[in-house]
Parts: sequence; C-alpha cells; structure tokens
Amino acid sequence: MGRPFGIIRRVWPVILHVGPLTIYSFGTMAALACIAAAWVTEREMNRRGLPGDVAWSLSIWAAFVGFITSAVWYYVQQHFTDLLAHPFGTLAASVSATWDQFEAAEGSLPKRLLGTLAGAGSGFVWYGGLIGGVLTVTWIIRRHRLPWLKTVDCAAPALALAHAIGRIGCQLAGDGDWGVPSNVPWAMAYPHAIIGWPPLDEHGVPYPATVRVHPTPIYEMLAYLAVFGVLWSIRKRPHADGAIFWWYLVLAGAARFVVEFWRTNAHVAFGLTAAQLSSLVLIAVGAWRLIATRSVAGLATVDPLPQAARR
Repeated sequence: MGRPFGIIRRVWPVILHVGPLTIYSFGTMAALACIAAAWVTEREMNRRGLPGDVAWSLSIWAAFVGFITSAVWYYVQQHFTDLLAHPFGTLAASVSATWDQFEAAEGSLPKRLLGTLAGAGSGFVWYGGLIGGVLTVTWIIRRHRLPWLKTVDCAAPALALAHAIGRIGCQLAGDGDWGVPSNVPWAMAYPHAIIGWPPLDEHGVPYPATVRVHPTPIYEMLAYLAVFGVLWSIRKRPHADGAIFWWYLVLAGAARFVVEFWRTNAHVAFGLTAAQLSSLVLIAVGAWRLIATRSVAGLATVDPLPQAARR
C-alpha cells in the first residue's frame, strides 16, 4: 500500500455514468450511511424491546431533514453578519444568484436543477444536520408514542457510525473538508476535488496547486469509528435512559473539537472556529445531563425509609 489509509486517500467524486445518470461517491456513501444507521438502530431497538421497524423511518426522515437543515446552517454561518444587518436584502441576493446559476446551467431540466441544488447546498454542516435530525426523530418518536431517552439511546451509536461513513464520502468527493498544509507522510492533495482545487486559506488566499494538506475527513472517520466502538461496547452495561446519547454528544463533540485544529475553517471567537464553539456546547450539554442523570440515579438507590420504620 505504501502509505496509510489505502484507497480512501484517493479522490473519486464520480463513481460511474449510466446514460444521463451520474453516480456520485458522496451520495453513495450518504445512502450507505443511512442504511447502516437504520440497521444498527433497528437491532438495538429490538434488543431493548422497542419496535425496530420504526428505525427505518427514523433514519430516512432524519437524513432527509438533516441535509436541509445542514445546508441552512451553512448558509447562516457564511452570511451571518449580512443577515443581521440586511436580512431581506441578503436572502433576495442569494435567491437571485441561485436563479442566475440555474439559467446559466446547461443540459436537461433535471440536470440543471440537480446542479443548481448541489451548488446552493454545498458546505453541508453536520451540526445543522444534527439539529434537524433530532427534531425529526423527536416528532416520529412522539407520533409512535415511544420513550424519547430510550429511543435516542438506541440511535446514538448509529449516529457515530453514519457520520464516519459520511466522512468517507467527503474524502472521496473532495468536498472541501480538507485540512491545512502539512508535510506529514500521509498528507495529500485533492486535484480532482468536486468543488475545485486549490482550496482557500482562512484569509481567502489560494494555496499552490501542488500543496499537500492534512486529510481531515479521514481523521474524522477514524474518530467517529472510535466513538461508535465506545458507545457500542457500553450499551449493554447498566445505565440510566439517555446516558448513551449524552455520551455521544460528549465524545462526538470532543472529536470534532480536536480535528478542527487541522482544518481550514476560520476562527470566529476566542481563537476557535464555529464548529469548535458548537462542539463545546454539545460537550457541555452532554456532560451536564450525565452528571444530572448520575445524581438522580444515586438518589433513586437511597432507601427513603429507615429499616426500623418499615417494621
């Protein structure tokens, strides 16, 4: 193999063409991530006495809504200052630019629509997808009258696994998730990246076309596989409902926080990126709920009546 990571170090945006249909590596891995998440969640729900068939609705709808909210999150992140100052003007300018892109596109109507949507939705952000996914899952859980904490515990390991598989898609597509320039042995360039190469640094200055960078999608893939391994290994241990999900927030948040130090995202406050600030929020929420859950569990084990009082 010569260098670590093997074939996933290659950039392979398009898998094949079938007539007018183009099969993209990112879309393929996203679909596989959704299937894997549904299968893992179904298995865990069945083990814990919940209706496993609901897992497929949870995964498919969470993925669908999550992609939309992740694109919205990305848009707000990119235009936050302009939206605060001129919300309607900024939105109108964005709609106009998207329409111009659609009119300038070539090919059939479906191809033009797909190309325009791909351009408008580039830069999907995981945290935006997580918010949309959780809201969607909550709606489906309430609709089926399932216990929320117990159900999201079943889905937590699947979330980490899906994220890892999705990052393989980011790596193969070269969608801009790469890191800063580096001379480490496994550094690589992305000359066939789907969004174009070379990338821009945090000041908007292009790197040289031959620059080699940290392959941060691979870092994230390995980190989330580790998170999945931890959550999967502890799921059968005694724990309060919700603990697996809270641990997911802590571990996944910590993983993204660390990987961000090698990525090209701009610093927004306190020398940290927006993703790092979001990660700290997730870590804080998860840690707070773990501490609170442990306190409640501890109180529940205390006998409220002295032995003499029971006689």
